[in-house]
Amino acid sequence: MGGSSSKIARKLPKEKSSWAGTRTPLEQGGVQEIRRAMPSRPLAFENKTDAVEVDAKDPQFMSKLSQLGPVRVDHHMQSVRPADSVQQMYRSRLQSEVEASPSHSTRNRLVAASLSDLLESRKTIKSQAELQALAERYHIDVAKLAELARFINAPSVDESTIVKSSNQDGEETLTMMVHWVDPKLET
Repeated sequence: MGGSSSKIARKLPKEKSSWAGTRTPLEQGGVQEIRRAMPSRPLAFENKTDAVEVDAKDPQFMSKLSQLGPVRVDHHMQSVRPADSVQQMYRSRLQSEVEASPSHSTRNRLVAASLSDLLESRKTIKSQAELQALAERYHIDVAKLAELARFINAPSVDESTIVKSSNQDGEETLTMMVHWVDPKLET
């Protein structure tokens, strides 16, 4: 996905071959001669003829079928309904989205985008009062936010570690280090 270095390059010939674009000229009556040379046999039949029956026989196919034998059907099998599990997944996802929506009054539940915004905003706060206001804006308890922030954070790029490089095809890549940013709260 993405870079052209992961795609196979299509190689085309550098020069045209000597026969490219040329056609064999047909004589004026050449088409009629070709049609006369073909047997005058119909392309389709209304009834099966002996020729059709012979053409339809495939001895190798028939021998393979006879080796397989008759089909055994287990009538006690239960049908698999993958659609039920998919619908259950969609229902639970929808319920989770509804519970995390701002119009719903559930505390300590956020959708992923809101969680990312919360963690990004948390990096810039300076005091405990700002932390309390931020937690209230996102309907999350300050204790839950502190517990969550111990293990999850939004990535922060260390500007001093950005390295630009390019490969032989001229593609540029950026490599950088990210670091964990915790706000420095004034007490």
